[in-house]
Amino acid sequence: MNGTVGLVLVSHSADLAAGLRELLRQVAGDTVAVTVAGGDDDGGLGTSYDLIRDAIAEAGSGGGVLVLPDLGSSVLTAKALLEQHPDPGVRLVDAPFVEGAVAAAVIAATGADLDTVADAAEEAWHARKL
Repeated sequence: MNGTVGLVLVSHSADLAAGLRELLRQVAGDTVAVTVAGGDDDGGLGTSYDLIRDAIAEAGSGGGVLVLPDLGSSVLTAKALLEQHPDPGVRLVDAPFVEGAVAAAVIAATGADLDTVADAAEEAWHARKL
């Protein structure tokens, strides 16, 4: 694959996803496509299959797409979508939402491949705060 790995932030809250996207723009600039699937189809709290699908399509830039869900049904919805529409260029990761997204964005901005970006996101589980 050629291109930069894109990131999809899947959250129950559109505001949370948008805020994290802004943080990622601060640390990675515009080199990484970061899209969001926040909230349900009506703009409330929840998750949306269609919003996740559309965000994945928008984030695709040839380098693959990393999907980072926040919790609960966002994980289940993203997992169901990827099981129904498997694509080796799209990876769902088990990573802390904020720390994993920051690590992924920083590494993706270097031009790293999908496996390396996914590993960076998942490694964020080990980032201690104290």
